[in-house]
Amino acid sequence: MKLAFSEISLPKRGSLAVAVFADNHFSATAKEVDKLTNGALSRAITTSRFKGKSGDLLEIIAPTGLEVSRVILFGMGEAAKVTPLDMEKLGGSLVKKLNGSGARSVTVILDDFKADVRTSDAAASIAAGAMLASYRFRKYKTAAEEETEPTLTRMTVSCKGSASARKAFAEIEPTIEGVFLTRDLVSEPANALYPESFAARCQELTELGVEVEVLDEAKMRRLGMGALLGVGQGSARESRLVVMQWNGATGRKAGRKPLAFVGKGVCFDTGGISLKPAAGMEEMKWDMGGAGAVTGLMKALAGRKARVNVVGVIGLVENMPDGNAQRPGDIVTSMSGQTIEVLNTDAEGRLVLADALWYTQDRFKPEFMINLATLTGAIIVTLGHENAGLFSNNDELAERLFDAGKQTGEGVWRLPMSKAYAKQLKSPIADMQNIGTGGRGAGSIVAAEFLQKFVNDVPWAHLDIAGMAWSKADTPTTPKGGTGYGVRLLDRLIRDHYEGK
Repeated sequence: MKLAFSEISLPKRGSLAVAVFADNHFSATAKEVDKLTNGALSRAITTSRFKGKSGDLLEIIAPTGLEVSRVILFGMGEAAKVTPLDMEKLGGSLVKKLNGSGARSVTVILDDFKADVRTSDAAASIAAGAMLASYRFRKYKTAAEEETEPTLTRMTVSCKGSASARKAFAEIEPTIEGVFLTRDLVSEPANALYPESFAARCQELTELGVEVEVLDEAKMRRLGMGALLGVGQGSARESRLVVMQWNGATGRKAGRKPLAFVGKGVCFDTGGISLKPAAGMEEMKWDMGGAGAVTGLMKALAGRKARVNVVGVIGLVENMPDGNAQRPGDIVTSMSGQTIEVLNTDAEGRLVLADALWYTQDRFKPEFMINLATLTGAIIVTLGHENAGLFSNNDELAERLFDAGKQTGEGVWRLPMSKAYAKQLKSPIADMQNIGTGGRGAGSIVAAEFLQKFVNDVPWAHLDIAGMAWSKADTPTTPKGGTGYGVRLLDRLIRDHYEGK
Protein backbone atom coordinates (compact mmCIF):
# COMPACT_ATOMS: atom_id res chain seq x y z
CA MET A 1 0.00 0.00 0.00
CA LYS A 2 1.32 3.43 -0.96
CA LEU A 3 1.24 6.22 1.60
CA ALA A 4 1.26 9.94 0.77
CA PHE A 5 0.74 13.28 2.53
CA SER A 6 -0.93 16.44 1.24
CA GLU A 7 -2.41 19.73 2.30
CA ILE A 8 -6.13 19.65 3.05
CA SER A 9 -8.50 19.45 0.09
CA LEU A 10 -11.50 17.30 -0.71
CA PRO A 11 -10.66 14.40 -3.05
CA LYS A 12 -12.34 13.91 -6.45
CA ARG A 13 -12.37 10.11 -6.27
CA GLY A 14 -11.92 7.17 -3.93
CA SER A 15 -13.00 7.27 -0.29
CA LEU A 16 -12.89 10.10 2.22
CA ALA A 17 -12.34 9.84 5.98
CA VAL A 18 -13.07 12.78 8.28
CA ALA A 19 -12.82 13.32 12.04
CA VAL A 20 -15.57 13.60 14.63
CA PHE A 21 -14.76 14.33 18.26
CA ALA A 22 -16.47 13.30 21.48
CA ASP A 23 -20.22 13.86 21.65
CA ASN A 24 -20.28 14.01 17.85
CA HIS A 25 -18.53 17.35 17.58
CA PHE A 26 -17.62 17.68 13.90
CA SER A 27 -14.15 18.69 12.72
CA ALA A 28 -13.98 21.59 10.24
CA THR A 29 -13.90 19.28 7.22
CA ALA A 30 -16.68 17.10 8.61
CA LYS A 31 -18.85 20.21 8.91
CA GLU A 32 -18.06 21.14 5.31
CA VAL A 33 -18.86 17.64 4.06
CA ASP A 34 -22.08 17.53 6.06
CA LYS A 35 -23.15 20.78 4.40
CA LEU A 36 -22.22 19.55 0.90
CA THR A 37 -24.26 16.36 1.44
CA ASN A 38 -27.31 18.18 2.82
CA GLY A 39 -26.80 16.77 6.31
CA ALA A 40 -26.09 13.15 5.32
CA LEU A 41 -23.42 12.82 8.01
CA SER A 42 -25.71 14.13 10.74
CA ARG A 43 -28.54 11.85 9.66
CA ALA A 44 -26.27 8.82 9.58
CA ILE A 45 -25.09 9.52 13.11
CA THR A 46 -28.62 9.87 14.49
CA THR A 47 -29.51 6.41 13.19
CA SER A 48 -26.37 4.71 14.57
CA ARG A 49 -24.45 4.13 17.79
CA PHE A 50 -21.62 6.38 16.65
CA LYS A 51 -20.63 8.82 19.41
CA GLY A 52 -17.30 10.16 18.20
CA LYS A 53 -15.41 8.10 20.74
CA SER A 54 -11.88 6.98 19.99
CA GLY A 55 -12.18 3.85 17.85
CA ASP A 56 -15.68 4.60 16.51
CA LEU A 57 -16.09 4.22 12.74
CA LEU A 58 -19.16 4.88 10.59
CA GLU A 59 -19.33 4.28 6.82
CA ILE A 60 -21.66 6.26 4.53
CA ILE A 61 -21.91 4.87 1.00
CA ALA A 62 -22.18 7.06 -2.13
CA PRO A 63 -23.23 10.31 -0.43
CA THR A 64 -25.08 12.77 -2.66
CA GLY A 65 -23.17 16.00 -3.28
CA LEU A 66 -19.68 14.45 -3.33
CA GLU A 67 -17.67 12.67 -6.01
CA VAL A 68 -16.19 10.14 -3.59
CA SER A 69 -17.56 6.62 -3.28
CA ARG A 70 -17.91 6.66 0.51
CA VAL A 71 -17.30 8.76 3.60
CA ILE A 72 -15.86 7.23 6.76
CA LEU A 73 -16.42 9.09 10.00
CA PHE A 74 -13.73 8.29 12.53
CA GLY A 75 -14.02 9.06 16.22
CA MET A 76 -11.23 10.96 17.96
CA GLY A 77 -12.67 11.12 21.46
CA GLU A 78 -11.71 14.15 23.55
CA ALA A 79 -9.28 16.22 21.50
CA ALA A 80 -7.05 17.13 24.43
CA LYS A 81 -6.48 13.47 25.27
CA VAL A 82 -5.48 12.23 21.81
CA THR A 83 -2.14 10.36 21.75
CA PRO A 84 0.08 9.13 18.91
CA LEU A 85 -0.86 5.57 19.87
CA ASP A 86 -4.55 6.44 19.39
CA MET A 87 -3.73 7.71 15.92
CA GLU A 88 -1.80 4.55 15.04
CA LYS A 89 -4.77 2.43 16.03
CA LEU A 90 -6.99 4.70 13.93
CA GLY A 91 -4.79 4.24 10.88
CA GLY A 92 -4.87 0.47 11.31
CA SER A 93 -8.63 0.40 11.89
CA LEU A 94 -9.24 2.42 8.74
CA VAL A 95 -7.18 -0.01 6.67
CA LYS A 96 -9.11 -2.97 8.06
CA LYS A 97 -12.47 -1.25 7.52
CA LEU A 98 -11.73 -0.15 3.96
CA ASN A 99 -10.31 -3.53 2.94
CA GLY A 100 -13.53 -5.07 4.20
CA SER A 101 -15.51 -2.62 2.08
CA GLY A 102 -13.48 -3.23 -1.07
CA ALA A 103 -12.17 0.34 -1.26
CA ARG A 104 -9.04 1.00 -3.31
CA SER A 105 -7.96 4.44 -2.13
CA VAL A 106 -8.74 6.83 0.70
CA THR A 107 -7.95 10.38 1.70
CA VAL A 108 -7.86 10.88 5.47
CA ILE A 109 -8.32 14.54 6.41
CA LEU A 110 -7.01 15.58 9.81
CA ASP A 111 -7.89 19.14 10.72
CA ASP A 112 -5.95 20.98 13.41
CA PHE A 113 -7.04 20.19 16.94
CA LYS A 114 -5.81 21.18 20.40
CA ALA A 115 -3.77 18.43 22.05
CA ASP A 116 -0.26 17.71 23.31
CA VAL A 117 0.46 15.92 20.03
CA ARG A 118 1.04 18.14 16.98
CA THR A 119 -1.36 17.58 14.08
CA SER A 120 1.50 16.73 11.73
CA ASP A 121 2.81 14.10 14.17
CA ALA A 122 -0.70 12.71 14.54
CA ALA A 123 -0.94 12.45 10.75
CA ALA A 124 2.37 10.58 10.63
CA SER A 125 1.07 8.21 13.32
CA ILE A 126 -2.06 7.48 11.26
CA ALA A 127 0.18 6.56 8.33
CA ALA A 128 2.37 4.40 10.60
CA GLY A 129 -0.66 2.51 11.90
CA ALA A 130 -1.92 2.00 8.37
CA MET A 131 1.44 0.65 7.26
CA LEU A 132 1.62 -1.75 10.21
CA ALA A 133 -1.90 -2.99 9.45
CA SER A 134 -1.12 -3.53 5.77
CA TYR A 135 1.36 -6.36 6.47
CA ARG A 136 0.61 -9.81 5.10
CA PHE A 137 2.75 -12.96 5.06
CA ARG A 138 1.79 -14.50 1.73
CA LYS A 139 5.08 -16.05 0.63
CA TYR A 140 3.65 -19.56 0.39
CA LYS A 141 0.21 -18.71 -1.05
CA THR A 142 0.08 -19.90 -4.67
CA ALA A 143 -3.42 -18.59 -5.44
CA ALA A 144 -5.22 -15.40 -4.50
CA GLU A 145 -8.24 -15.61 -2.20
CA GLU A 146 -10.39 -12.89 -3.66
CA GLU A 147 -12.72 -12.53 -0.69
CA THR A 148 -9.85 -11.90 1.74
CA GLU A 149 -7.35 -10.11 -0.50
CA PRO A 150 -6.60 -6.53 0.59
CA THR A 151 -8.06 -4.01 -1.84
CA LEU A 152 -6.71 -0.76 -0.42
CA THR A 153 -3.69 0.30 -2.46
CA ARG A 154 -3.28 3.97 -1.51
CA MET A 155 -3.84 6.19 1.54
CA THR A 156 -3.29 9.94 1.50
CA VAL A 157 -3.20 11.72 4.84
CA SER A 158 -4.09 15.39 4.49
CA CYS A 159 -3.27 18.00 7.11
CA LYS A 160 -1.92 21.50 7.52
CA GLY A 161 1.87 21.27 7.43
CA SER A 162 1.97 18.08 5.41
CA ALA A 163 5.72 18.46 4.82
CA SER A 164 6.29 18.09 8.56
CA ALA A 165 4.06 15.02 8.62
CA ARG A 166 5.99 13.51 5.72
CA LYS A 167 9.28 14.11 7.54
CA ALA A 168 7.94 12.62 10.78
CA PHE A 169 6.76 9.51 8.97
CA ALA A 170 10.12 9.12 7.24
CA GLU A 171 11.72 8.84 10.69
CA ILE A 172 9.25 6.09 11.69
CA GLU A 173 9.25 4.08 8.46
CA PRO A 174 12.61 2.26 8.95
CA THR A 175 11.43 1.03 12.35
CA ILE A 176 8.28 -0.40 10.77
CA GLU A 177 10.43 -2.13 8.16
CA GLY A 178 12.32 -3.69 11.08
CA VAL A 179 9.00 -4.87 12.50
CA PHE A 180 8.14 -6.43 9.14
CA LEU A 181 11.45 -8.31 9.06
CA THR A 182 10.72 -9.72 12.51
CA ARG A 183 7.21 -10.73 11.44
CA ASP A 184 8.63 -12.42 8.35
CA LEU A 185 11.18 -14.38 10.36
CA VAL A 186 8.69 -15.48 13.01
CA SER A 187 6.18 -16.55 10.35
CA GLU A 188 8.59 -18.71 8.36
CA PRO A 189 8.20 -22.50 8.72
CA ALA A 190 11.06 -24.37 10.34
CA ASN A 191 11.96 -26.25 7.15
CA ALA A 192 12.75 -22.86 5.58
CA LEU A 193 14.16 -21.02 8.60
CA TYR A 194 16.78 -22.97 10.53
CA PRO A 195 20.06 -21.83 12.12
CA GLU A 196 22.09 -21.64 8.91
CA SER A 197 19.38 -19.96 6.81
CA PHE A 198 18.51 -17.57 9.65
CA ALA A 199 22.17 -16.56 9.82
CA ALA A 200 22.09 -15.95 6.05
CA ARG A 201 19.10 -13.62 6.51
CA CYS A 202 21.11 -11.70 9.09
CA GLN A 203 24.01 -11.32 6.66
CA GLU A 204 21.71 -9.43 4.29
CA LEU A 205 21.85 -6.54 6.78
CA THR A 206 25.42 -5.81 5.67
CA GLU A 207 23.80 -3.88 2.80
CA LEU A 208 22.64 -1.34 5.43
CA GLY A 209 26.05 -1.13 7.09
CA VAL A 210 25.59 -3.72 9.82
CA GLU A 211 28.69 -5.80 10.53
CA VAL A 212 27.68 -9.47 10.74
CA GLU A 213 29.76 -12.33 12.09
CA VAL A 214 28.61 -15.96 12.18
CA LEU A 215 30.11 -18.45 14.60
CA ASP A 216 29.76 -22.09 13.60
CA GLU A 217 29.81 -25.05 15.96
CA ALA A 218 33.58 -25.46 15.77
CA LYS A 219 34.13 -21.87 16.88
CA MET A 220 31.56 -22.17 19.66
CA ARG A 221 33.14 -25.40 20.84
CA ARG A 222 36.53 -23.68 21.11
CA LEU A 223 34.85 -20.96 23.18
CA GLY A 224 33.37 -23.55 25.52
CA MET A 225 29.70 -22.99 24.73
CA GLY A 226 28.57 -26.36 26.03
CA ALA A 227 25.14 -25.14 27.13
CA LEU A 228 24.10 -23.83 23.71
CA LEU A 229 25.67 -26.72 21.80
CA GLY A 230 24.01 -29.28 24.06
CA VAL A 231 20.58 -28.04 22.99
CA GLY A 232 21.32 -28.37 19.29
CA GLN A 233 23.20 -31.67 19.32
CA GLY A 234 20.08 -33.71 18.49
CA SER A 235 19.39 -31.83 15.26
CA ALA A 236 20.61 -32.53 11.74
CA ARG A 237 20.95 -28.74 11.45
CA GLU A 238 24.08 -27.24 12.97
CA SER A 239 23.74 -24.47 15.52
CA ARG A 240 24.97 -20.92 14.95
CA LEU A 241 25.72 -17.79 16.96
CA VAL A 242 25.28 -14.56 15.02
CA VAL A 243 26.86 -11.27 16.08
CA MET A 244 25.52 -8.08 14.48
CA GLN A 245 27.13 -4.68 15.12
CA TRP A 246 25.83 -1.23 14.23
CA ASN A 247 28.33 1.50 15.01
CA GLY A 248 26.39 4.69 14.44
CA ALA A 249 27.74 6.90 17.23
CA THR A 250 29.82 9.82 16.01
CA GLY A 251 32.22 12.39 17.41
CA ARG A 252 33.11 12.04 21.06
CA LYS A 253 30.51 9.29 21.44
CA ALA A 254 32.02 7.03 18.77
CA GLY A 255 34.01 5.02 21.30
CA ARG A 256 31.16 4.64 23.76
CA LYS A 257 30.31 1.17 25.07
CA PRO A 258 27.64 -0.49 22.95
CA LEU A 259 24.11 -1.31 24.01
CA ALA A 260 23.62 -5.07 23.77
CA PHE A 261 20.53 -7.05 22.78
CA VAL A 262 20.52 -10.83 22.97
CA GLY A 263 17.88 -13.11 21.46
CA LYS A 264 16.82 -16.70 21.93
CA GLY A 265 16.63 -18.35 18.52
CA VAL A 266 15.24 -21.85 18.88
CA CYS A 267 14.15 -22.26 15.27
CA PHE A 268 12.02 -25.25 16.22
CA ASP A 269 11.39 -26.69 19.66
CA THR A 270 10.09 -30.23 19.97
CA GLY A 271 11.11 -30.23 23.62
CA GLY A 272 13.88 -32.69 22.81
CA ILE A 273 13.81 -35.96 24.77
CA SER A 274 11.37 -34.24 27.14
CA LEU A 275 9.00 -34.24 24.17
CA LYS A 276 6.14 -31.74 23.97
CA PRO A 277 2.56 -32.93 23.32
CA ALA A 278 1.71 -33.14 19.62
CA ALA A 279 -1.21 -30.73 19.81
CA GLY A 280 0.00 -27.24 19.06
CA MET A 281 3.61 -28.23 18.46
CA GLU A 282 3.47 -26.59 15.04
CA GLU A 283 3.49 -23.24 16.83
CA MET A 284 7.01 -23.90 18.06
CA LYS A 285 8.36 -22.52 14.79
CA TRP A 286 8.10 -19.13 16.51
CA ASP A 287 10.28 -20.10 19.46
CA MET A 288 12.91 -17.90 17.79
CA GLY A 289 10.85 -14.76 18.38
CA GLY A 290 13.50 -13.18 20.58
CA ALA A 291 16.17 -13.61 17.93
CA GLY A 292 13.71 -12.31 15.34
CA ALA A 293 13.13 -9.16 17.40
CA VAL A 294 16.85 -8.49 17.80
CA THR A 295 17.37 -8.91 14.04
CA GLY A 296 14.48 -6.58 13.24
CA LEU A 297 15.83 -4.02 15.70
CA MET A 298 19.24 -4.05 14.00
CA LYS A 299 17.56 -3.43 10.64
CA ALA A 300 15.53 -0.57 12.11
CA LEU A 301 18.56 1.13 13.66
CA ALA A 302 20.67 0.78 10.53
CA GLY A 303 17.78 1.86 8.31
CA ARG A 304 17.35 5.13 10.16
CA LYS A 305 21.10 5.61 10.73
CA ALA A 306 20.69 5.70 14.50
CA ARG A 307 23.47 7.61 16.26
CA VAL A 308 24.32 4.86 18.71
CA ASN A 309 26.55 1.80 18.99
CA VAL A 310 24.57 -1.42 19.30
CA VAL A 311 25.43 -5.10 19.24
CA GLY A 312 22.85 -7.82 18.61
CA VAL A 313 23.71 -11.42 19.48
CA ILE A 314 21.41 -14.34 18.68
CA GLY A 315 21.85 -18.01 19.53
CA LEU A 316 20.32 -20.22 16.83
CA VAL A 317 19.52 -23.90 17.44
CA GLU A 318 16.94 -26.61 16.80
CA ASN A 319 15.83 -28.71 19.77
CA MET A 320 15.25 -32.18 18.29
CA PRO A 321 15.01 -35.70 19.82
CA ASP A 322 17.33 -37.92 17.78
CA GLY A 323 19.76 -40.56 19.06
CA ASN A 324 22.39 -37.93 19.76
CA ALA A 325 20.03 -35.60 21.63
CA GLN A 326 20.76 -34.26 25.07
CA ARG A 327 19.22 -36.43 27.79
CA PRO A 328 17.53 -35.48 31.06
CA GLY A 329 20.21 -35.83 33.69
CA ASP A 330 23.10 -34.76 31.44
CA ILE A 331 25.52 -32.17 32.80
CA VAL A 332 26.92 -29.48 30.49
CA THR A 333 29.60 -26.88 31.04
CA SER A 334 28.70 -23.36 29.96
CA MET A 335 31.11 -20.79 28.53
CA SER A 336 31.22 -19.16 31.97
CA GLY A 337 32.67 -22.38 33.40
CA GLN A 338 29.54 -23.01 35.46
CA THR A 339 28.08 -26.52 35.17
CA ILE A 340 24.38 -27.18 34.59
CA GLU A 341 22.38 -30.32 35.31
CA VAL A 342 19.78 -30.61 32.57
CA LEU A 343 16.69 -32.06 34.24
CA ASN A 344 14.28 -31.11 31.47
CA THR A 345 15.40 -30.75 27.87
CA ASP A 346 12.34 -28.58 27.15
CA ALA A 347 13.84 -25.85 29.35
CA GLU A 348 16.32 -25.24 26.55
CA GLY A 349 16.06 -21.54 25.79
CA ARG A 350 17.78 -20.59 29.01
CA LEU A 351 20.71 -22.84 28.06
CA VAL A 352 21.07 -21.06 24.73
CA LEU A 353 20.92 -17.67 26.41
CA ALA A 354 23.38 -18.70 29.12
CA ASP A 355 26.22 -18.86 26.62
CA ALA A 356 24.97 -16.00 24.45
CA LEU A 357 24.72 -13.64 27.44
CA TRP A 358 28.12 -14.62 28.82
CA TYR A 359 29.76 -14.22 25.41
CA THR A 360 28.17 -10.79 24.92
CA GLN A 361 29.23 -9.31 28.27
CA ASP A 362 32.68 -10.88 28.06
CA ARG A 363 33.51 -9.66 24.56
CA PHE A 364 31.74 -6.31 24.34
CA LYS A 365 31.61 -4.99 27.93
CA PRO A 366 28.26 -3.32 27.09
CA GLU A 367 26.56 -0.42 28.83
CA PHE A 368 23.64 -2.79 29.42
CA MET A 369 22.23 -6.07 28.09
CA ILE A 370 18.61 -6.77 27.28
CA ASN A 371 17.62 -10.27 26.25
CA LEU A 372 14.36 -11.28 24.60
CA ALA A 373 13.02 -14.82 24.65
CA THR A 374 9.85 -16.82 24.23
CA LEU A 375 11.06 -18.47 27.41
CA THR A 376 8.17 -19.82 29.49
CA GLY A 377 4.54 -20.78 29.09
CA ALA A 378 4.17 -19.66 32.70
CA ILE A 379 4.44 -16.02 31.65
CA ILE A 380 1.27 -16.41 29.58
CA VAL A 381 -0.54 -17.80 32.62
CA THR A 382 0.67 -14.75 34.57
CA LEU A 383 0.24 -11.89 32.07
CA GLY A 384 -1.75 -13.30 29.18
CA HIS A 385 -1.10 -11.65 25.84
CA GLU A 386 -1.15 -8.04 27.07
CA ASN A 387 2.37 -7.60 28.45
CA ALA A 388 5.78 -9.21 28.28
CA GLY A 389 7.34 -10.24 31.56
CA LEU A 390 10.15 -7.90 32.63
CA PHE A 391 12.91 -8.97 35.01
CA SER A 392 15.91 -6.79 35.79
CA ASN A 393 18.82 -6.13 38.11
CA ASN A 394 18.64 -2.39 37.36
CA ASP A 395 15.72 -0.16 38.36
CA GLU A 396 16.53 2.66 35.93
CA LEU A 397 16.66 0.31 32.96
CA ALA A 398 13.43 -1.37 34.03
CA GLU A 399 11.63 1.97 34.40
CA ARG A 400 12.80 3.13 30.99
CA LEU A 401 11.55 -0.08 29.39
CA PHE A 402 8.19 0.32 31.09
CA ASP A 403 7.85 3.89 29.78
CA ALA A 404 8.83 2.81 26.26
CA GLY A 405 6.18 0.10 26.46
CA LYS A 406 3.48 2.62 27.29
CA GLN A 407 4.48 4.86 24.39
CA THR A 408 4.57 2.11 21.78
CA GLY A 409 1.77 -0.14 23.02
CA GLU A 410 4.30 -2.96 23.46
CA GLY A 411 3.68 -3.35 27.16
CA VAL A 412 5.96 -4.85 29.80
CA TRP A 413 5.25 -5.68 33.42
CA ARG A 414 7.99 -6.12 35.99
CA LEU A 415 8.04 -9.22 38.16
CA PRO A 416 10.16 -9.84 41.27
CA MET A 417 13.49 -11.58 41.64
CA SER A 418 15.20 -12.68 44.86
CA LYS A 419 17.56 -15.24 46.36
CA ALA A 420 14.56 -17.19 47.61
CA TYR A 421 13.63 -18.01 44.01
CA ALA A 422 17.25 -18.63 43.01
CA LYS A 423 17.57 -21.34 45.68
CA GLN A 424 15.26 -23.51 43.60
CA LEU A 425 18.05 -23.93 41.03
CA LYS A 426 20.45 -25.61 43.45
CA SER A 427 21.68 -28.98 42.13
CA PRO A 428 23.18 -31.73 44.27
CA ILE A 429 25.77 -32.64 41.61
CA ALA A 430 26.37 -29.48 39.51
CA ASP A 431 26.57 -25.74 40.01
CA MET A 432 22.91 -25.43 39.13
CA GLN A 433 20.01 -27.22 37.46
CA ASN A 434 18.00 -25.86 34.57
CA ILE A 435 14.57 -26.04 36.25
CA GLY A 436 13.42 -25.19 39.76
CA THR A 437 12.39 -27.50 42.55
CA GLY A 438 9.09 -25.69 43.06
CA GLY A 439 7.15 -27.46 40.31
CA ARG A 440 5.01 -25.11 38.21
CA GLY A 441 5.09 -22.30 40.75
CA ALA A 442 7.00 -19.13 39.79
CA GLY A 443 8.37 -20.81 36.67
CA SER A 444 9.05 -17.55 34.83
CA ILE A 445 10.83 -16.02 37.81
CA VAL A 446 13.02 -19.07 38.36
CA ALA A 447 13.96 -19.00 34.66
CA ALA A 448 14.98 -15.35 35.02
CA GLU A 449 17.07 -16.22 38.07
CA PHE A 450 18.84 -18.83 35.95
CA LEU A 451 19.69 -16.23 33.29
CA GLN A 452 20.98 -13.77 35.87
CA LYS A 453 23.77 -16.24 36.73
CA PHE A 454 25.32 -15.46 33.33
CA VAL A 455 25.03 -11.68 33.38
CA ASN A 456 28.15 -11.05 35.52
CA ASP A 457 26.68 -7.93 37.18
CA VAL A 458 26.19 -6.00 33.93
CA PRO A 459 22.99 -3.88 34.02
CA TRP A 460 20.51 -6.29 32.49
CA ALA A 461 16.87 -6.87 31.68
CA HIS A 462 15.14 -10.05 30.55
CA LEU A 463 11.94 -9.84 28.51
CA ASP A 464 9.89 -13.03 28.45
CA ILE A 465 7.84 -12.52 25.27
CA ALA A 466 6.18 -15.94 25.04
CA GLY A 467 2.73 -14.32 25.09
CA MET A 468 3.62 -11.50 22.70
CA ALA A 469 5.59 -12.85 19.73
CA TRP A 470 2.61 -14.53 18.05
CA SER A 471 -1.08 -13.66 17.97
CA LYS A 472 -4.09 -15.76 17.03
CA ALA A 473 -6.27 -12.68 16.57
CA ASP A 474 -6.08 -9.40 14.65
CA THR A 475 -5.51 -6.09 16.38
CA PRO A 476 -5.82 -2.70 14.64
CA THR A 477 -2.13 -2.64 13.69
CA THR A 478 -1.17 -6.34 13.81
CA PRO A 479 -2.70 -9.02 11.59
CA LYS A 480 -2.75 -12.42 13.29
CA GLY A 481 0.53 -14.31 13.17
CA GLY A 482 3.97 -12.94 13.94
CA THR A 483 3.58 -9.61 15.75
CA GLY A 484 7.08 -8.15 15.49
CA TYR A 485 6.91 -7.42 19.21
CA GLY A 486 10.00 -5.84 20.71
CA VAL A 487 11.35 -3.85 17.78
CA ARG A 488 9.39 -0.67 18.44
CA LEU A 489 9.77 -1.04 22.21
CA LEU A 490 13.55 -1.16 22.04
CA ASP A 491 13.82 1.43 19.28
CA ARG A 492 11.85 3.85 21.47
CA LEU A 493 14.08 3.07 24.46
CA ILE A 494 17.14 3.95 22.39
CA ARG A 495 15.61 7.10 20.87
CA ASP A 496 14.56 8.50 24.24
CA HIS A 497 17.59 7.74 26.38
CA TYR A 498 20.73 6.66 24.53
CA GLU A 499 20.92 7.98 21.02
CA GLY A 500 23.45 10.77 20.48
CA LYS A 501 23.88 11.23 24.23
